[in-house]
Parts: sequence; C-alpha cells; structure tokens
Amino acid sequence: MNDFNQSVARGRTLDASIDQGLRSFMLGVYTKLTWGILLAGALAYVAGAVPAVRDIVLTAPIYYVLAFAPAALIFGSMFFMKNPSPTGSAILYWAIVSTIGLGMGVYVAMAEMGISSQTAGGIQQNINYMVIAKAFFITASAFGALTLWGYSTKRDLSAIGSFAIMAIWALFAVSVVYMILPMLGLIGPSSGMEWLISGGFALISAVLVAWQTQELKEGYYQLAGDHRSMAVMTNWGALNFFIMFVNMFRFVLMLLASRD
Repeated sequence: MNDFNQSVARGRTLDASIDQGLRSFMLGVYTKLTWGILLAGALAYVAGAVPAVRDIVLTAPIYYVLAFAPAALIFGSMFFMKNPSPTGSAILYWAIVSTIGLGMGVYVAMAEMGISSQTAGGIQQNINYMVIAKAFFITASAFGALTLWGYSTKRDLSAIGSFAIMAIWALFAVSVVYMILPMLGLIGPSSGMEWLISGGFALISAVLVAWQTQELKEGYYQLAGDHRSMAVMTNWGALNFFIMFVNMFRFVLMLLASRD
C-alpha cells in the first residue's frame, strides 16, 4: 500500500502550507476517511442493534470471516493489485471499511444489551454508548493533532516511519502467534500480553498517522498532474488512515471499558 509513498525532495514541504492544490488533495483524503468512518459506524450499529442482523453477523462462522477478511484483503492486494486502478483501490477501501464496521458491531451489541465480556486475554470490559462516544472523541482528537503535526512539521519523518512499519508487521506476527498458541493449548491467556499488543498497535499507529500525512504531501508533489495515480493515492491514504484510526480507537475503548 506504500507504492505511492516514495519520498521526493524534502525541501518542497517548506511551501506546502500555501499550496492550494495540496490542500485540495489532502481534503479529498480526509473526506474519504470521514465517509469511511461514518459508514463503519452505521454498519456497526446495524450489526449490533438490529437483532435479525446481529444473529447472523455476530455469530460463527460469519463473525470469524469478518474478523480475518481485512487482513486477507490487504495481503491479497499486495499480489493482485501491482498496478492498482482508481476503481480497484476504491473497491478495496470500501470493502475493508465495511468488514471492519460490521465486525465492530460487537461493541454496539454489548452496549445495546448491557452485557460485559472478557477479552481473549481475560480483560473484563463493560461497554456502553457513553464509553464508545468517549473513546471515539479521544481517538478523533489524538488523530487530528497527529495528522496536523505531520502536515506542518519540517522534520523528515521517513526514518521513523520506516521503523514503525517494520515494528507493526513484527507486532502483527506476534499477535497471530499469541492468538494461535492458546487455541492449541500451548499457553494460557495473558491480559498483560494483550495490553502490550493492543497498546503497541495503538502507539505505532499514532506514529504512522504523522508519517503517512507527510508521505502523502511528498507523494502529491511527485505525482501532481497524474490524475490516475493521484486518485489511487487518495484511496490508499484514506485506507491507511482508517486502519490507524481503528487501531487507536480499539485500544482507547478497551482502556476505558476496563475501567468503567
């Protein structure tokens, strides 16, 4: 997903704040992200609050399909979208947004039915609509501050971003192993490990928000005039932002719900 995130002359970022074309491009990314968040929220509410839908979406095997679908779509895109088109990248974006949104209906279901639950690591959670709202606004505020900093800073974040990408893939591998080993009975659930993994995803995603913002700016200067590539980059940028937002939101929600 980073084919369009190649760095160009860093000196150009000095003039980015007065470039109307760049502002329009970034607004396009944020607008698509906003619509994605709204769609995911609407689907989560339907999946969790409408009994007929909830009984289908939040039970096996559909729930497990939704849980693994985003990762499968991302991995698949690496092999089948070597030269992505605006339409193809847009379909991928909305497909991932939809599957994640439906999967997050479990939070709405807990709030709707007033039930508590334990995570795989044994963390007790009490989720209600107020907790969800608080988590959303905290995440949105943090995301806004991070992307604003990434947009305005003159510091080159490429080294930090490269390290964060490697770290998040390593953490993803650890999370898969941690998910599989308890299923095989080789280790027991660990709330400490779950906190570490969730917090790691949230922290690395926060770093990537600032880096991705700067990379989108650099990509704009590199591809300005190439409308096809710009359209694809808008979809990739919105997708990356959406995934980072969800990672941060899930951690904040778990943190608040465990204290409620």
